[in-house]
Amino acid sequence: MDALDFLAQHETEHLEQLKELLRIPSVSAQSEHAADTRRCAGWVADHLRGIGLSAEVCETGGHPAVIAEYQGPAGAPTVLVYGHYDVQPADPVELWQSAPFDPIESDGYLLARGVTDDKGQFFAHVKGAEACLRTAGAIPCSVKFLIEGEEESGSAHLNPFIEANRERLAADVVVISDGCQYGPDMPAINFGLRGLAFVEVRLTGPDRDLHSGSYGGAVANPVNMLARMIGQLHFADGRIRVPGFYDRVYTATAWEREQFARLPFDAKAYRRSTGAPALWGEPGYTPLERTWIRPTLDVNGITGGYQGEGGKTIIPAWASAKITMRLVPDMTPEDTAAKLEAYLRQICPPSVRLEVIHHGGAPAVQVPVDGPWLEAAARALETGFGRRPFFTKEGGSIPVVGTFKSVLGIDTLLIGFGQQTDNPHSPNERMLIRDFHRGGRTSVALFHELAGVRR
Repeated sequence: MDALDFLAQHETEHLEQLKELLRIPSVSAQSEHAADTRRCAGWVADHLRGIGLSAEVCETGGHPAVIAEYQGPAGAPTVLVYGHYDVQPADPVELWQSAPFDPIESDGYLLARGVTDDKGQFFAHVKGAEACLRTAGAIPCSVKFLIEGEEESGSAHLNPFIEANRERLAADVVVISDGCQYGPDMPAINFGLRGLAFVEVRLTGPDRDLHSGSYGGAVANPVNMLARMIGQLHFADGRIRVPGFYDRVYTATAWEREQFARLPFDAKAYRRSTGAPALWGEPGYTPLERTWIRPTLDVNGITGGYQGEGGKTIIPAWASAKITMRLVPDMTPEDTAAKLEAYLRQICPPSVRLEVIHHGGAPAVQVPVDGPWLEAAARALETGFGRRPFFTKEGGSIPVVGTFKSVLGIDTLLIGFGQQTDNPHSPNERMLIRDFHRGGRTSVALFHELAGVRR
């Protein structure tokens, strides 16, 4: 019996094991679940030991992480599988059709908090490793697992932990399954992520809220001034007005744009899914390209003045806004945020005081497309899902991918087994049971395909 046959014959057992994992309410953001989160780390480590790997629950200064290792044949590559066992809070619980931590099967899906983000996805790789060990007695490459417990609450301790364990985590390539396919039965490999820069802008005027009748027209209103400044961040067509913003923007290759053009995409359906009356954005680019390969600047929230019931006629003392910028390769969070601050100071009226608080960010990630790793992953997905994968990018950020590159010097294969409609972070989170099993098949094939890549 080979590993794929083993997975097919043990589907029910593996699904029940996943349900056991999902019953642990490992909500890292809520202190009342701290013991559950630690218990979940122990469960993961015990399970990895049970399939034949050495595994340890490691202290991080916050919620623990799990490291597991398997030593493969001499000369074979080492694959580091990253995932996270912690989950989002289940609130609002009343909107779930079943108890969030009591998994149920419904219409081909498994419903539970954390099933697609990320327990079901990393556990598929665990089952792939087990299938190799149970049938051949070995995994064809060296494999390490890093399963952390703080991803859903910011991973505050992850970077120092990776720094401190860089030798133990040394590998040739990282595999992360914590995302989505392009669509139903459309497996995909993500070869790029946008980065992020985050700043907070605060304007102050008078030293207290003033009566608008006594002072209105003589003292500048910080809310009005902030609105004027925000209105100067973009041209009418969507391009960003910050001087120098596009100076270091990566230009997508013809190959990349060809891959995007191959993707089935319905702009009208995309617009309908948002509820917006029309799409908007930088001219010369498709909606996918605007969200994948172009930088953006967005005001995420504005605060200031009176917002309670009824009226209150004041000149507010202050106003603030949170602004994030999505970055593409060659841009850095520090340089981009500095350019924004310089422009804000240029357009800030002298009647208010400006403070810009830099909250950091993460650079964009670009996985090399001309090396052997991406093609090996494509063959593995074709085995697991029965069709050649699409090559995509992602508009969001996964900061740990940049950490793996900067600290360990290795690239990451982003292979999501979930669907965009799986409701991660929302009530009724779910995962197609078929996708979980296909993830295990892909993992078996991936270990074999990556083993053939010579270092």
